[in-house]
Amino acid sequence: MSFQRYPEYKDSGVAWLGEVPGHWETWKVAHAFGSIGSGTTPPSSEEHWYDSVGTPWVTTGELRENIIFETSKSVTDAALEKFSALRIHPAGSLVVAMYGATIGRLGILGVDAVTNQACCVLSSPRHLDIAFTYYWLQGFKQIIIDLFSTGGGQPNINQDTVASLRIPAPGLPEQTSIATFLDRETAKIDTLVAEQEKLIALLQEKRQAIISHAVTKGLDPNVPMKDSGVEWLGEIPAHWQMSPLKWLTQPTRPIMYGIVLPGPDVDEGIPILKGGNVKPSRMNLTEMARTTPDIEQPYARARLKASDLVYSIRGTIGDCEVVPPELEGSNITQDVARIAIDTSACHTWARWTLLSAPVREELACGSLGAAVRGVNIFDLKRVAFPTPPLAEQVAIAAHIDKETGRLEALLAEAQSLIALLQERRTALISSAVTGQIDVRGIASPQAA
Repeated sequence: MSFQRYPEYKDSGVAWLGEVPGHWETWKVAHAFGSIGSGTTPPSSEEHWYDSVGTPWVTTGELRENIIFETSKSVTDAALEKFSALRIHPAGSLVVAMYGATIGRLGILGVDAVTNQACCVLSSPRHLDIAFTYYWLQGFKQIIIDLFSTGGGQPNINQDTVASLRIPAPGLPEQTSIATFLDRETAKIDTLVAEQEKLIALLQEKRQAIISHAVTKGLDPNVPMKDSGVEWLGEIPAHWQMSPLKWLTQPTRPIMYGIVLPGPDVDEGIPILKGGNVKPSRMNLTEMARTTPDIEQPYARARLKASDLVYSIRGTIGDCEVVPPELEGSNITQDVARIAIDTSACHTWARWTLLSAPVREELACGSLGAAVRGVNIFDLKRVAFPTPPLAEQVAIAAHIDKETGRLEALLAEAQSLIALLQERRTALISSAVTGQIDVRGIASPQAA
């Protein structure tokens, strides 16, 4: 769809925004809304401030570009009386997340509610329509964060930042018309994204099914089967054996984790692989931290060799990769287990077995920890592997490599399409709310 431009433009008065249609005016958020507020968090250790039937209490985790009708917690009347910062904001108010990982998230209240202190709430609109402002903030979220946030690794903005934003806009009827257009057009894009996300889920399910079937049932559908003796595994080919993982590793290089306290990152130090590095895109020296020789030396037994497996055992558990030659001599942290597969077994087959659903689920069931979950090395050493002869391991690994490679190409296509659709969505919003396109004549469904 091609769009016309407005007949006349002028400078917006906002340095990073450029020109806007000649009849638009620029409003400071503080002047465009009758109320700009926030909230607070009653002590969570005192249960009488919360109940299930009180006033909904919104946190930034509940802001997902949505209309908010329900919240995970509500506050009591006693909390409203005790904490003056708990102002009730009316339904229809626009909520903006100001802190940390959720910064820039948006939501519109579907009910009267209060918020925590990480939310900024815009209500009682005078010159800016709520829906128009919602789209404007969505379109320029990253620019606002880049230009106005503080805090470095955990960027923050505050109410003053939001209040000082200057938003060019037409009159309220035209703002409503633009928002209505964006409601319709972004819904179309969102539907296409949802279709691709559904495809991705199906492809990932198919990928896991291929892996799990191959490493537990083999490639021959007519092979005789036997009970594995392991409840969660069921039957395996009759000529296979059940082996604990430790039996498949090099006798002199047992399964182990690495450096407990690697210290700060140092230039020219020894590369160390952390749990977050156990991903194809991060298994390289440029992505890895480094530690000093003095810190690394006591953990020399955990050093990596090419073709070792590394397995994430803390945090996001279950990622597994093969060590490439360029990482030989690197070390690992306590978040990673090194698994040195013996020459009597195929290391790529062992990796696929560790990534199979039955083995992942068995290890996840035994994972420990509340704040940070982790797999115990004791359990990892003893996890049961359905083990075919070496030649069959190699054939199974080659089959999985081929089939998952085909699926991963389809996954990459779907992910690329989602990225393009999201880019298109952002560009459409930005163009509409700054008047770079004139949608007045096509805002209604009848005109579209």
